[in-house]
Amino acid sequence: MSGFSEDMPFFDEPNARPSAPSGIAARAMAARSGHNNAPDYLKGLNPEQRLAVETTEGPVLVLAGAGTGKTRVLTTRIAHILATGKAFPSQILAVTFTNKAAREMKIRIGVLIGEGNVEGMPWLGTFHSIGVKLLRRHAELAGLRSDFTILDTDDVVRLIKQLIQAEGLDDKRWPAKQFAQMIDGWKNKGQGPADIAEGDARAFANGKGRELYKAYQERLKTLNACDFGDLLCHPIRILRANPDVLKEYHKRFKYILVDEYQDTNTAQYMWLRLLAQRPQGKPISPLEGEIGRSSAETRATVNICCVGDDDQSIYGWRGAEVDNILRFDKDFPGATIIRLERNYRSTAHILGAASHLIAHNEGRFGKTLFTDRNDPEDGKVNVHAAWDSEEEARAIGETIEAYQRQKHNLNDMAILVRASFQMRAFEDRFITLGLNYRVIGGPRFYERLEIRDAMAFFRVVAQGADDLAFERIVNVPKRGLGEATIRQIHDTARALRIPMLEAAAKLAESDELKPKPRAALREVAANFERWQKALETTPHTELAETILEESGYTDMWKNDRSVEAPGRLENLKELIRSMEEYESLRSFLEHVALVMDAEQNAGLDAVSIMTLHSAKGLEFETVFLPGWEEGLFPHQRALDEGGRSGLEEERRLAYVGLTRAKKNLHIWFVSNRQIHGLWQSTIPSRFLEELPNAHVEVAESGNSYGGYGNSYGGGSFASGRGGQGAGRQNPYGASRFDNVGADSEKSGAFSNTYATPGWQRAQANRTEATDRNWGSRSGHQVERIGYGETDSGYGAGRTSVKGRTIDGELVAKSVSDKPSAFNVGDRVFHQKFGNGNISA
Repeated sequence: MSGFSEDMPFFDEPNARPSAPSGIAARAMAARSGHNNAPDYLKGLNPEQRLAVETTEGPVLVLAGAGTGKTRVLTTRIAHILATGKAFPSQILAVTFTNKAAREMKIRIGVLIGEGNVEGMPWLGTFHSIGVKLLRRHAELAGLRSDFTILDTDDVVRLIKQLIQAEGLDDKRWPAKQFAQMIDGWKNKGQGPADIAEGDARAFANGKGRELYKAYQERLKTLNACDFGDLLCHPIRILRANPDVLKEYHKRFKYILVDEYQDTNTAQYMWLRLLAQRPQGKPISPLEGEIGRSSAETRATVNICCVGDDDQSIYGWRGAEVDNILRFDKDFPGATIIRLERNYRSTAHILGAASHLIAHNEGRFGKTLFTDRNDPEDGKVNVHAAWDSEEEARAIGETIEAYQRQKHNLNDMAILVRASFQMRAFEDRFITLGLNYRVIGGPRFYERLEIRDAMAFFRVVAQGADDLAFERIVNVPKRGLGEATIRQIHDTARALRIPMLEAAAKLAESDELKPKPRAALREVAANFERWQKALETTPHTELAETILEESGYTDMWKNDRSVEAPGRLENLKELIRSMEEYESLRSFLEHVALVMDAEQNAGLDAVSIMTLHSAKGLEFETVFLPGWEEGLFPHQRALDEGGRSGLEEERRLAYVGLTRAKKNLHIWFVSNRQIHGLWQSTIPSRFLEELPNAHVEVAESGNSYGGYGNSYGGGSFASGRGGQGAGRQNPYGASRFDNVGADSEKSGAFSNTYATPGWQRAQANRTEATDRNWGSRSGHQVERIGYGETDSGYGAGRTSVKGRTIDGELVAKSVSDKPSAFNVGDRVFHQKFGNGNISA
């Protein structure tokens, strides 16, 4: 077996999990230790925080809930170790996930005990920075020289492409970028070429995945180079194969501290385990399953403290393993577990809602956040409904303006979305309102790579002399047009004083180019000529979709196996959808030009827009959480690919979103969302039903389409027309977002919304198909909504239930074969003409 996955020790689970004193016991211990005479750096800590700081010996897990002062505890703990002389700075290994966090930690420690006491902490840094330091010390043991080069992503992709071509493989069918991501995934698991599963090895290059991986590693060694994955995998191999080196670091590190432990991947976990444990007897691999050694055979004597929150583990899609933190007390028998549950950020209602939601996860430590704050003015969590995403954006914009009139700063407000394509509606709305905004963790919608590329195609079609746009996409997707060809187009355009598109057409018909680039330019010129002719006769949304299809741009992203590709396709679909609001392609391009001209200035008072993943670690006075619908949140792809674990990670993501809010929290869902160009009816996220009534207030709708009304009524689909649909059970049970019944005096929170006869009949029709197509997983029954890339439901062979957009018929119409039951006077939604009543 390769050195990447040699056996490692595991430990028996103790008979009873030790838990640190809390509450009264913790306060009594703090008082006994002379709290009033404590050093300055300990003052201001609550009893649980102080216990976490002063429990320095043995393995310690600090479960730090959101807003409980995790960073303060970690930095104060290091300061306490140094101030009490328990270790020298060079004897402490402190690991973070970002360079920024490492810098801030060092600064904070210096503030607490003096900068002079923090000097000489060479082992405070990120996993990769410490891995580099260790690897340079022992490079020869990995077959490298100490001056090895670290390759960036572009270097890696270029090297892999060379290897693919050397094997005689088609690099378009087997993209180098895809294989680079596969290798990165294997290295995140600590797997070398000999360790990858047979199925994984055969999934690329006609079964040559293992050989290519091996050739890649050999090529890196020849180049005296490493990629980022090697910065952990090489040290793991060195420490396993050289007991004397491992023993050196066991002696060196008296204390090990790890931040954000819930976000560690398998390789990081194995690296820490090697440094943290003092094995005796024959080790076994952590990947082999249950713990197999008795405590007499292996013992951990190191002082390791891991700080994290299993409820905030949201990066499974990039290799993080929540099980790392959940099995801490098994890996380190006798570990002390300290819970930080006193929250200093949010109101009691927000914490109550978040704690109740996350309690539905099975794979977690028990932990309930609370606050000493008791302000009667604190409002509950607000839940709102809207007809569609445009109304959702409009209503949130109006709410933000209302807060602004009450002297709230825009900097204190944030909109947290599940998927980046949701941002477009808010960006457009805020431009219209003149509200300043900033996009955190990524570019604005119209600044994204795929959107800029698509817009460049559209600009050339609308205005053939747009040389900047043409130059951007003339070789997108790759058409074999190199720099020399592009330069020749430039020269011809300047010499003849014509646009580059026209120059490309002339070169395509000349003998000045080689056959391959000449054929490529001929195709480009012909495409644009055809699209420009269609501009006056074809609906602009249809033409835009045709351009992206015929140019090969859509297929380029469909064939891209990167994790970003599905999101880029969603953004392109959202771009096409947004064009429907404009009369022509040119008017849409004018609108985007105005949007792009609205400069993003970090110094302005501005609303923050970001994904939920980007929001981790941040906090805002007021938070808006739009798009809480099945299929979008929880995201269908996460459910399809992850099953129960995928659902639990989505719930943790919802928990992260809730706990970003300090005072005001607004959750929104819509009843219709346009997906893949079609309007589809949606149902509220299951997470809404998991919020406790005591902490939630359902906002009254401002119009007749603000909520769900009779969609699900009191456990039956009440139609309001002679009981049509009666007896059909709501898949989630009775909902407080529904009517209890057509004639009942007890109505749900949205009793006055969606109560129109047309909506009720559509719901009754919809349930005919729904009854046949509900799949179940883990006790939850969910309708498949088409946000993912596949159309399969949860169960094998199940068909999705999707709303169809049929001219003149309600978007909620199901795939039932029954004829339409709409009557004169029914409220409907028409794809082209919008909301209205049937008059004849």
